[in-house]
Amino acid sequence: MDIKQIHDLVKLINKSNIGELSIEQEGFKITIKQKKEAAQHFGSPLVQQFPSAQQALSQPQPGGASSATTGKSKGEDSPKTDNLITIKSPMIGTFYRQAGPDKPIFVSVGDEVEPGQVVCIIEAMKLFNEIESEVSGKIVKVLVEDASPVEFDQPLFLVEPS
Repeated sequence: MDIKQIHDLVKLINKSNIGELSIEQEGFKITIKQKKEAAQHFGSPLVQQFPSAQQALSQPQPGGASSATTGKSKGEDSPKTDNLITIKSPMIGTFYRQAGPDKPIFVSVGDEVEPGQVVCIIEAMKLFNEIESEVSGKIVKVLVEDASPVEFDQPLFLVEPS
């Protein structure tokens, strides 16, 4: 089962009243559960291994307007926040800013990024997936704490395009 199929399953659970789905095939097993509180408040499923994902959703979920407001509170001008590009999580997992405890951080605020450059790692089902930038520009804000759970399509970074 590839990541696209997993994303499709998450979307299916999200749009249905299914509380839990388990699939097992050829040594691979996945269980997706939808918490009742999360389904009512956010309309998104949660994977069993992330019980605190509801807390992680409460901050970044509102989207662009909230991110722009947050950027202003850091002392940035409003014209700069209008053209920011958001790098979002392509999967559910755990967000890491570096490859290991003794490794350097992939990107920090103020760093220039190019398309194809690794900006973080998301661990999903014991697999470490490198997330690459699709744009060139300068990292303006990191929206997620290191080693915290992230949801599919959750904003991770704000980039000022160059």
